[in-house]
Amino acid sequence: MGMSVTIDRAEERDAEQILKLQYLCYQPEAELYGDYTIEPLTQSLAALRAEVREGCVLVARLGEEVVGSVRGTVDADGTAHIGRLIVHPRMQRHGLGGRLLAAIEERLTAERHAARYRLFTGHRSTGNLRLYRRLGYAPVSTEEVSRQLSLVTMEKEAPRSMAST
Repeated sequence: MGMSVTIDRAEERDAEQILKLQYLCYQPEAELYGDYTIEPLTQSLAALRAEVREGCVLVARLGEEVVGSVRGTVDADGTAHIGRLIVHPRMQRHGLGGRLLAAIEERLTAERHAARYRLFTGHRSTGNLRLYRRLGYAPVSTEEVSRQLSLVTMEKEAPRSMAST
């Protein structure tokens, strides 16, 4: 990549940049499924700020610019729910999505004792499906949301050495 991209915990001051990037990154998904009312495109800044304050939200920065982000929570049974993995279009295909996903997995395991990771994507989102499979995720279920959209849920186990620390 030749650039110094850093990944760290998001701060509340990052929320506006994350929301703008989220809006940009979810346009192709909305077009693919013919639905511009998907939650990533309608989320409010206040709701995102609350997620940053209360959850585990990471950002990838190139200087001061937020060029990627991912979020996660862990439920009582140790399942980490990972979502909103976004990378600025000009930064895609350089491994940043994989770096963000690895960073959130590591953080959720170390800080919140995740035993497994779960995420979902649309059935037509071939790039996402390919990335998740390459990173060790396997499909566990598919739910038809509408005639245009089925959500594919994918999971992988946390490494034992990480989960036990």
